[in-house]
Amino acid sequence: MSVVVQNLTKIYGEQKAVNNISFEAKPGQVLGFLGPNGAGKTTTMKVLTCYIPQSSGQATVCGYDVQEAPMEVRQNIGYLPEHNPLYLDMYVREYLRFIAGLHKISKPNQRISEMIEMTGLEREQRKPIGALSKGYRQRVGLAQALLHDPQVLILDEPTAGLDPNQLADIRALIKQLGEEKTVIFSTHIMQEVKAICDRVVIINRGNLVADDTIGHLQSVTTGESVITVEFQSKIPQQQLKKINGVKEVRQLNGYRYQILADAEEDLRASVFDFAVDQKVKLLEMRKEVFEMDEVFQRLTK
Repeated sequence: MSVVVQNLTKIYGEQKAVNNISFEAKPGQVLGFLGPNGAGKTTTMKVLTCYIPQSSGQATVCGYDVQEAPMEVRQNIGYLPEHNPLYLDMYVREYLRFIAGLHKISKPNQRISEMIEMTGLEREQRKPIGALSKGYRQRVGLAQALLHDPQVLILDEPTAGLDPNQLADIRALIKQLGEEKTVIFSTHIMQEVKAICDRVVIINRGNLVADDTIGHLQSVTTGESVITVEFQSKIPQQQLKKINGVKEVRQLNGYRYQILADAEEDLRASVFDFAVDQKVKLLEMRKEVFEMDEVFQRLTK
């Protein structure tokens, strides 16, 4: 396991910024780390990257404890913070050469060229960082995070300021990196979550409120399972209510219905058997899922 967080708490004065949260991030997946402003996301990431100590609990990265072995943790982490700190007077290649020296990278010029190509900085590599757009500065930040080939990437709002073309490139890169490395990806953009993440952890006011796959969260967050069906002819609602597990039936237009059950129930097989028994043709049946924006709002309001 690359990142393990157990009962992590961080207190500032009388305020609990992070309250007893636990989660894990594995190699070969992109973990979305979500929450509204002030939820404790950045605090958690600062603990994981050894910028600040936790008040209690434990966090390990690649088997190294963040308090007992901070240098080993830093060697295994690439970090792109939300406010990307760059030396604006330095040129792109010059800055990456400086970072390569800090990491004591062998063959730095070769590695720098690889990162410039990977992050799409070829045309900008000989410009001062201060002359770059925000999107290209994000690319420079991503290049420095990847330069020492870390096992764990922690990316805080890495796609901020990117245009649609850049966005597609960086999405593809993060997905590719997530196949081999452990990637923790923080964003407020739910479309990014669906496009990039395999699993999500959501915190609100310092508390963990979800740790699940996107598909499962979309289907169970509302507390009920919803199936939309269309038959070739009218079916009395009372008959549909007799299907085992059905809580409610709503008539839609025509011969379409919504069938509601408990969140963990999947009644599609039962509805199919009902149609066979009643000798009525089933034209459509789908399980409804909710958009991540709605899931996020329900869990954090």
